[in-house]
Amino acid sequence: MRIRSWATAITAAACCTLPLAAPAAAADEKPARGVAWSASHETATASGGRWVERSSTGLHQLVAEGRLANTGDGCYSVWARFQFDFVPTPPRKQATVCGNDTVDVRVTQSYMPTTTGSIAVCKGSENARDCGPWQSLTSWPVTRP
Repeated sequence: MRIRSWATAITAAACCTLPLAAPAAAADEKPARGVAWSASHETATASGGRWVERSSTGLHQLVAEGRLANTGDGCYSVWARFQFDFVPTPPRKQATVCGNDTVDVRVTQSYMPTTTGSIAVCKGSENARDCGPWQSLTSWPVTRP
């Protein structure tokens, strides 16, 4: 019975660390594009790539980079929200575009296997109330696109 419990714990640990098991890149080299992400609302669309890397402190960090583009009037913002274990954090604004323009988006967050995160495009720049669907930043497909 003890051996089976130990084996189950090893299997569970391997399962939870799977997203971090990507091939190691050189220290000054960014991963290729990573896993694609996208979100939109009305006339604004945001998209890019996401991956996990080691920060300068040695801890894992989720990185999502891309662009936010608007083809209409008004302002739109990219918001990200995270949950650590069962503790949610409030949404944080990451980038804003006003009018027909494009801006860069970069989201970084400390990352553990129990971290979940989502990203959305919302109308305006003050709050995350009028948003398109929230898209996961922490679901990891087995193969890259």
